[in-house]
Amino acid sequence: MLRQFNGAMLLLAIISFSSCRKHVMDDMPMEKSIDYPAAYIVNGEDATISVIRLSDNAVSETIDLMGSSGDMVMWPHHIYHLQSLGEHRLTIAVPGMDLSEGHAGGMAGMKGKVIVMDAVKGTILKDLEVPVMNHNAVYSPDGKEIWTSQMAMEGKVLVLDAATYALKNTIQVGMEPAEVTFSSDGSKVFVANSGDDNVTVISPSSKSVIATVPVGDNPVAAWIGYDGKMYVDNEEGKSVSVIDVATNKVVQTIELGFMPGSVSHNAPKKELWVTDPENGKVHYWKWDDTMKDWMHGGAFDAGAGAHAIGFSADGNTAYVTNQMASSVSLVNTASHSKIKDIIVGKKPNGIVLKQ
Repeated sequence: MLRQFNGAMLLLAIISFSSCRKHVMDDMPMEKSIDYPAAYIVNGEDATISVIRLSDNAVSETIDLMGSSGDMVMWPHHIYHLQSLGEHRLTIAVPGMDLSEGHAGGMAGMKGKVIVMDAVKGTILKDLEVPVMNHNAVYSPDGKEIWTSQMAMEGKVLVLDAATYALKNTIQVGMEPAEVTFSSDGSKVFVANSGDDNVTVISPSSKSVIATVPVGDNPVAAWIGYDGKMYVDNEEGKSVSVIDVATNKVVQTIELGFMPGSVSHNAPKKELWVTDPENGKVHYWKWDDTMKDWMHGGAFDAGAGAHAIGFSADGNTAYVTNQMASSVSLVNTASHSKIKDIIVGKKPNGIVLKQ
């Protein structure tokens, strides 16, 4: 009887251990193999990333940020991509609150996060808490630093060592800074200060403020132009301020008549696209070489809460996130018409393409 009892106990222990091991393995994030051109979409409400395979424009993977990082991840927002030394990295900012209705104002006491992800394996490399909610996090062009905003009344930009994640510099900027972006040549950093209606220009090498550029009411980001310009979307001002990178001056103001979601420059087509979230549309402007000016070309339907835009490398295809429709609109840029909607997670906002 004792031998039978011991055998039964041993069998029970093996079964219990196996069940426990299976439960642990099930909870562990599985590595992906995203070794193909893809679009990464941040779903704010779901705290997930939808991966769209560009070859067939189908959702190929869904990455759970909550499960992967092990910590609470609330309302991830914008995403950036860096390829350096053969590695593909993604940076994701987690402000901790829903910014789908607009970006004005931060929540007092709210902390933010910077998530660094392996873009091919889909695994979290770092989940770093920062003192104040942040709008985005972006690698420096050389991949040695990560820059992120601190959306407080006394605005700051934090510069982190990309290898150790240690804080290297703290740069004072304007009130409630939102997006931090590098110019296309990497020579300057632009910080949109929503509370001060201006943009701070910073030298990435010296970490010193070069200029402060007045723009429209409630600027959210100085989006990258590949023509020596930066394009600032002013939410309350319902306009786009065009900043010349060389002179740090506004050279044109484009009056929109609607609150912009974001701005994206399609360099191969010489077009500027601005999303209109309240009407679910995208407006586009064409560059006139004779007039040396942006001229409104028209508008087309995307989806409710149209927000961020990503272009294919050849400029022939666009991807537009629709926050209120839980979708991404696939767009033919030649005809300015929607091909189809791709269903993703809830409240998709940031998008980046790995091509």
